[in-house]
Amino acid sequence: MENFEGKMAVVTGGGTGMGRELVCQLIAQGAHVAMCDISTENMKETANIADPTSDQRLTSHYCDVSVESEMNRFRDEMVSEHGIDHINLLFNNAGIMITGDFVNIDREKWDKTFEVCWYGVYYGCLAFMPFLVASDEGHVVNTSSINGFWASIGPNRPHTAYSAAKFAVKGFTEALVTDLRLNAPHVKASVVMPGHVGTSIALNSHKARNQNGALGMTKDEVDASRELMAKAGEPVSNLTDDQIRELNHQSALEFRDNAPTTAAQAANIILDGVKAQQWRILVGEDAGMLDQLVRENPEEAYDDDFLKKLRDRSVLGFARSDQNS
Repeated sequence: MENFEGKMAVVTGGGTGMGRELVCQLIAQGAHVAMCDISTENMKETANIADPTSDQRLTSHYCDVSVESEMNRFRDEMVSEHGIDHINLLFNNAGIMITGDFVNIDREKWDKTFEVCWYGVYYGCLAFMPFLVASDEGHVVNTSSINGFWASIGPNRPHTAYSAAKFAVKGFTEALVTDLRLNAPHVKASVVMPGHVGTSIALNSHKARNQNGALGMTKDEVDASRELMAKAGEPVSNLTDDQIRELNHQSALEFRDNAPTTAAQAANIILDGVKAQQWRILVGEDAGMLDQLVRENPEEAYDDDFLKKLRDRSVLGFARSDQNS
């Protein structure tokens, strides 16, 4: 697929971040797009920014990707509104990131993270694969993460649900390469593994569990966050609950605004990777450096010395104090 002119694309999580930029860049390159998100307001903003021509179709659909019936409804709405029987591109991009451990599991948070990040991809593929197969050329692009090959975000923060989901996405997509080659050779698959990209995933993750985002954190969440900050050596013992909430909110803003790779740059890397038929797309120099370090010393990937290497090379911001989420 050397260009996207006239192609039909589906993008989940199109309201913000990489999803928004994928929608905008696909429209700019002549594609038709159906996007979904859990925020109709954000999708309206995306549509205004994308500004399709009169000959292009861009539709917005409310959908919680973790619910199969909603994904199927999104598919049916797309078919009805676009009047098509196939698609060329499927970007399973939607995701949230809620840190948490397994030993002291909070099932509601754990399950929500896994359901969005893994089942959102699985349900997306189930719903739209027949439409990819019905095309003359198709490509499914599943967003994993650097946490799909390195299950850590620092020494003091468990990250089991997100990492488990992203490992699942990576393994599933790699297996699809052979599956499609045997059963639908005109359809390709790519797994995307972004490093630190300037998206609103931290803000959106807070909103996924609290209507008011980080500022609406429950007492238990505030206490857990204070404990993590204290373990990281931050002087937080005398801070009020509202101050902890504000610190989390500021951290989420900094994650978005101070990233080494912008969402627009990430989307460009992804689309170039699709055109080049790359099945493995690393996004950002930090992702490439981390991938190299993990491959060189897999047995040491979770040791203190490995973390020191990351800090020494300023990989993923580990030269700074750990972020809180």
